[in-house]
Amino acid sequence: MRTHTAELSSADAATAPLWRAAQAFRLVTLLYAIGQQIASVPYYQHPRLSWVLIAVMAIWSGTSALLLSQWYFPAATGRIRGWVVLGDQIVTVLLIASTRLVADYDWYHGHQTLPTTLWIANAVISMAILRGPVAGVFAGLGMSAVVVTVRDQWGQDVWGDATAPVLVSVGLALGLAADTARRAQGQLERALRITAAAQERERLAREVHDGVLQVLAFIKRRGSEIGGAATELAQRAGEQEVALRVLLSEQGQRSDSGAAEVDLRALLTAQARPRVTVATPGDPVPVGRVVAHEIAAAVATALSNVGLHAGPDAKAYVLLEDTGDMLVVSVRDDGTGIPAGRLAAAEAEGRMGVSRSIVGRIRELGGTADLLTGDDLGTEWEFRIPRQPAR
Repeated sequence: MRTHTAELSSADAATAPLWRAAQAFRLVTLLYAIGQQIASVPYYQHPRLSWVLIAVMAIWSGTSALLLSQWYFPAATGRIRGWVVLGDQIVTVLLIASTRLVADYDWYHGHQTLPTTLWIANAVISMAILRGPVAGVFAGLGMSAVVVTVRDQWGQDVWGDATAPVLVSVGLALGLAADTARRAQGQLERALRITAAAQERERLAREVHDGVLQVLAFIKRRGSEIGGAATELAQRAGEQEVALRVLLSEQGQRSDSGAAEVDLRALLTAQARPRVTVATPGDPVPVGRVVAHEIAAAVATALSNVGLHAGPDAKAYVLLEDTGDMLVVSVRDDGTGIPAGRLAAAEAEGRMGVSRSIVGRIRELGGTADLLTGDDLGTEWEFRIPRQPAR
């Protein structure tokens, strides 16, 4: 059986303590208003009507306290609270205006309105918790304007009365508290999701390591020993083993969180293969999304050229260094190398893979792409990209 708290949305759950504390304050201010009614009723022109209005205020206070506390209606919390807060504004304004029905000008011009300042604050508090500090401040200003209008005090020093400063301050403070609670709840939920995901990855990693990875490693080893047609099977098993290890070790970093920066290590490690070794720093390397993907694309092109031109037995090595103000990425292979003049001839023939996919990408990032190669020397690309703020 689910608890009421589990059925609430994250925003409602975050502000639930504030709502319940506010309703306790509402009942306390109701007692204060009744006390003021007892002290003031001898001076009213229509005391019976004033008691009817106080009864309306008491009934509304109890009803709204139950609805806003949401002990009984957790499934429709947001909708019910919205309507109750709207009703709070309307009832409060009408009760303030009703002061002119029960008292004469001399009384309401120099004394408190029928629902006293403390009880009026409940409408401001409700709006602030529901909609935040801006709505709370406007609610406080609106209630203050209604009070001043009913008492006909616009010609006097409005701020000399404590009503407006008190209501505005309450709206601002409670609105900020509610927003802070909602943000804290969101951060807590994200942290819990990340922790749960990490624990699940660790569990899956253990299971995969105990089963699939060991089998793949065994097939790779035995296939290489048998040779012949089993060699291709061993190669495929090795590729899948590497892919699984990358997935298990980098899954948390490779997920796209939509942040302005991503960890460049994850994009490069994802390109590891049985014949491609990737070495990265132990600490995250946060880089702007566009820059990171352009660097990864240039590395992918360089590795593709290794597979196409360096020879069937060539191995490639990718090294990432972060110097603080510069990113240095090296892509080296131990293959046959590139004969002198080969790149210039390829570009003249219209084959723009190197000049555009590698050199062009790095230059657009404000960096340099240097090539060291020669016959039987292998090939090494060194990309140097200056650090740039994320856009």
